[in-house]
Amino acid sequence: QVQLVESGGGSVQAGGSLRLSCVTDGYTSRPYYMGWFRQVPGKEREGVASMRGDGMATYVDSVKGRFTISQDNAKNILYLQMNSLRPEDTAMYYCARRDGFLGRDYSLSPSKYGIWGQGTQVTVSS
Repeated sequence: QVQLVESGGGSVQAGGSLRLSCVTDGYTSRPYYMGWFRQVPGKEREGVASMRGDGMATYVDSVKGRFTISQDNAKNILYLQMNSLRPEDTAMYYCARRDGFLGRDYSLSPSKYGIWGQGTQVTVSS
């Protein structure tokens, strides 16, 4: 069964750090793109960071310099290192997979991804 499983969420104070992990299971091919997204109740899902299969990373402006996306291809794990967390980073975080070609300009668009994990909650208190 193919699936994505996120972990690593939790509750931290502002300025703290968390590292999210996304294990991809059941796939025999590498994705074209993997991405991290987040959603707050009542708001649209937002792209946070993406990584193309060749390692090219893209970030939404609000997390640049604070978050780092990385991947361990041998273990099929996608990471999101989140430093200097802010209360506005509070959300459910999801990882997602895209298998077909995708231009970098669209790599943070949730509608371009077809495979999603169940999410992991991140709560940052002030």
